[in-house]
Amino acid sequence: MDRDQKKQQADDLHEQLKKARGIVLSGFEGISVAQDSELRRKIGGTGAKYKVVKNSLIERAAKGTTVEPIAGKLKGTTSVALTDSDPVALAKAITEWAKENPILTFKSGVVEGRVVSLKDLTAIATLPSREELLSKVLFLFNSPAQRVAMTLAGVARNLAVVISQGVKEKKFKES
Repeated sequence: MDRDQKKQQADDLHEQLKKARGIVLSGFEGISVAQDSELRRKIGGTGAKYKVVKNSLIERAAKGTTVEPIAGKLKGTTSVALTDSDPVALAKAITEWAKENPILTFKSGVVEGRVVSLKDLTAIATLPSREELLSKVLFLFNSPAQRVAMTLAGVARNLAVVISQGVKEKKFKES
């Protein structure tokens, strides 16, 4: 690869790192091709991207991004998983896959501009997805209105029952 191609590759990665809301750097040494393909498929299913890159390329591309503080500390083989949509889904996919395949080692990560540890990433992975959170919020908004409607309907229903019983038992005077 010539110098221009390397520069273009670094620029492309730089743009992806700037836009990313979630970034996970991991070591993949010893992973078979089949395992790598499975991991790529799992990460791709969340809408995220996964690629193997040289540490020097990450270091160059990370300048001016949230990854810069950790890029210089990378050693060994490194893979980058990044998403510009849902960092929780990416964290879930990687932690689930790593539980089944402990050969994947977490190096570092950045979520919403903040450097995270393995403990933080695991905590993020346990969060409900964005869609689940939105549905819970909508339920909470809808719940009080639903209770008011049920209460008002109950009052009307009870009044109708009392009037109906009064008519059956001839407790009302005819006019």
